[in-house]
Amino acid sequence: MAASLPPALEKIVQRFQRRPDPKQRYQQLLWYANKLDAMDEAAKTPENRVHGCVSQVYITADFDGEKVTYQGDSDAQLVKGLVALLIEGLNELTPAEILAVEPDFIETMGLNVSLTPSRANGFYNIFQTMKKKAMGFQLAATTSEG
Repeated sequence: MAASLPPALEKIVQRFQRRPDPKQRYQQLLWYANKLDAMDEAAKTPENRVHGCVSQVYITADFDGEKVTYQGDSDAQLVKGLVALLIEGLNELTPAEILAVEPDFIETMGLNVSLTPSRANGFYNIFQTMKKKAMGFQLAATTSEG
């Protein structure tokens, strides 16, 4: 049984499920891309680059001791939409909440069939990068407590 999704991510999944047509899903992704906050050029460093993506993708994460806030960007509009929906779905969660999210929501959204294999793989890599950053915060918090 899949774990329940955080409310914001659940809402996004439902939004995509209501669009059975791949073209509508692309339009939804472009909508997300357009509403993504601009990322500071200085943050586009090799450390923030998502590996395994055909396009240039950058993800940063900030941690206030409780919640994680992401920022991201891509040079490809559709991929930027994927980045934006992941940021909207995972922002303001605790590292533990982020780590509990399984990648199977990607299939539930129907995006795996709408995206090319390389984009679907990129989406997964972006998601894994975000989880890795959350794990780093969780480990740091655990070690500082002990």
